[in-house]
Amino acid sequence: MNKELFMRIVHALLENVPFFRQRRDATGRFGLSPLQKCTAAVRLLAYGSAADTVDEYLRLEDLQRLVNIGEKRGFPGMVGSIDCMHWEWKNCPTTWKGQYARGSGKPTIVLEAVVSQDLWIWHAFFGPPGTLNDINVLVRSPVFDDIFQGRAPRLEYVVNRHMYKLAYYFIYGIYPKWSTFIQSILHPQDPKAELFARIQEATRKDVERAFGVL
Repeated sequence: MNKELFMRIVHALLENVPFFRQRRDATGRFGLSPLQKCTAAVRLLAYGSAADTVDEYLRLEDLQRLVNIGEKRGFPGMVGSIDCMHWEWKNCPTTWKGQYARGSGKPTIVLEAVVSQDLWIWHAFFGPPGTLNDINVLVRSPVFDDIFQGRAPRLEYVVNRHMYKLAYYFIYGIYPKWSTFIQSILHPQDPKAELFARIQEATRKDVERAFGVL
């Protein structure tokens, strides 16, 4: 859809449908703008998805707060840790066990999550079969759709005198070597590398702590 047509729809909805007008909530803060509401409505119509799939509540002020927390912990630009866990599917239909179980193990469903220090889950993708590894789940996940489509919020932070504009996440395991992923150093060769590896691994455990709470 081109911009001119989209803006015509936004203005028409704004004038004729009260729901699409921006209002204040109970605390006096402004809610979603007409642009945001219309974008969500068009997305629902275009993809035929459920309403809760567009409930993306990570606002810019939340993102900046996460970046500030990451900087205080020694990692400018870090907004959380991402990982997967397996939930046992006790009542999995017998005909589906081959798809959801690895080898002779029990059938499981995968949960992919992005977690911050306070154990808040900012992203959850639940449902892939347990036979998939983390990369297979990532390929199916919408977690980085905004980055791929050029819609991710831009940040500015400096590391080693280089300016960066995209936030990053701590990972472990077989995730791909993307610029938005930072993993530990497997075999650190000097004190600086050892310090980074130790602190990165400790910080990344935020997501494991959240899984433990669940």
